[in-house]
Amino acid sequence: MKLPTEFVNKYHKLMGDQEAAEFISSFDQPTTPGFRINPLKAVQPSDLDLSSPTEHCQFGYHGQVSGKTVDHQSGAVYSQEPSAMYVGEVAHPKLGEKVLDLCAAPGGKTTHLGSYLQNTGLLIANEIDSKRAKALVENVERFGMTNTIVTNTNPDRMAAQLPEFFDRILVDAPCSGEGMFRKDPDAIQYWSLDYPVECAERQRTILTQAVKNLKPGGELIYSTCTFAPEEDEQIIAWLVETYGFEIQPIKKYPGMDDGQPQWANGNPDLAKCVRIFPHHFDGEGHFIAKLKKPEVEEQSKEPRRFRGIGKNIEMPTKDQNQLFNEFAKLDLNGTHFQKLVVFKDNLYSIPEETPNLTGIKIVRLGLEIGEFKKNRFEPSYALALAMHPEQALRNVTIDIEEWKKYVHGDTFTVDPKLKKGWYLLVCEQQPVGFAKVVNGTAKNFFPKGLRFSV
Repeated sequence: MKLPTEFVNKYHKLMGDQEAAEFISSFDQPTTPGFRINPLKAVQPSDLDLSSPTEHCQFGYHGQVSGKTVDHQSGAVYSQEPSAMYVGEVAHPKLGEKVLDLCAAPGGKTTHLGSYLQNTGLLIANEIDSKRAKALVENVERFGMTNTIVTNTNPDRMAAQLPEFFDRILVDAPCSGEGMFRKDPDAIQYWSLDYPVECAERQRTILTQAVKNLKPGGELIYSTCTFAPEEDEQIIAWLVETYGFEIQPIKKYPGMDDGQPQWANGNPDLAKCVRIFPHHFDGEGHFIAKLKKPEVEEQSKEPRRFRGIGKNIEMPTKDQNQLFNEFAKLDLNGTHFQKLVVFKDNLYSIPEETPNLTGIKIVRLGLEIGEFKKNRFEPSYALALAMHPEQALRNVTIDIEEWKKYVHGDTFTVDPKLKKGWYLLVCEQQPVGFAKVVNGTAKNFFPKGLRFSV
């Protein structure tokens, strides 16, 4: 791989000639794919090779997965590079916590956080880029997360509306991407000697606001996919000096390196951070730090709760409740929802901990249960992926060939004895969506924007 001369020279100065030579040569080695299995699903993937688990991630494995399989479409598996898995593992939220993933797209870290929250508490996944926020929604829905609100807003707006609200915040910061050069060689063209400095300024701007969102005593997990000290140790040194954060120790697995205090202000606690170099660890480049915000004697008041949660968000009307209850009586079996609200004709279940979100652009408000149309209720694709097969009173098991027709948007035949109505489609023990059965035909409701050919 042709790396910029200034990049090579920089790391020779930082690492020494011998270490740098090994580091630079690692860019010519192939990348290592990986994936995580989804503990929110009823069963584990059936057709994946699970013979090579990752030591550093509870849900992780080495290996390649295809996006055109039942396991992937149903959300039972998530493709993720092995080094990136350690960010969510370090963050490891506790059940019931209120968590913010501030720079969340495309959703790898968000879904990992969801694996530990187990649909308890509240997870707000924010992405400032509206196009990337759509990809984030798709991954959150596919993973079956019911406690997650996806937003598309600036960190300063988030800080102003939700001061000292979160128990835990993850900032997987936009960075110079040096650690991804192997995986995405096109990223090299954006690099210059000054680029890490520019990125560091943006990271300080983001973190200045994120600090305001965090409760006293709360934890901030900061990560990048770059090797640049300006964006790694120097950012953590700045957080400690400016806000009094305490650097927390992180367990290091074989091949993981300490942070480098000499690349910042010499604070020995910087060694508690984690560096992942591709010539030492079987993965791409990453930096991870965990910090604790200072405690204070008096906690600030939390923002207002449900009342006035946001623009165009209302309680269901009497007629809407009746339509949904008719569907639930016929189709749902022990499915638990939290607070039900209507947002733009769609029915959502939102976490009880949901705060006032006025002024924050909402892309996905908790779990979308379905949509109210003319005198009827249509269940959503997201609801299907959040269910277990036994939670549907009416379901149909389909084979792979029928599944291929379904994800392509085609109709297919079913038992003509089935009564008219909505049925959860199950393939290889995984819910894959809803279909409406009429006279022995399963009418297709797979989202048009997600359809694909196998």
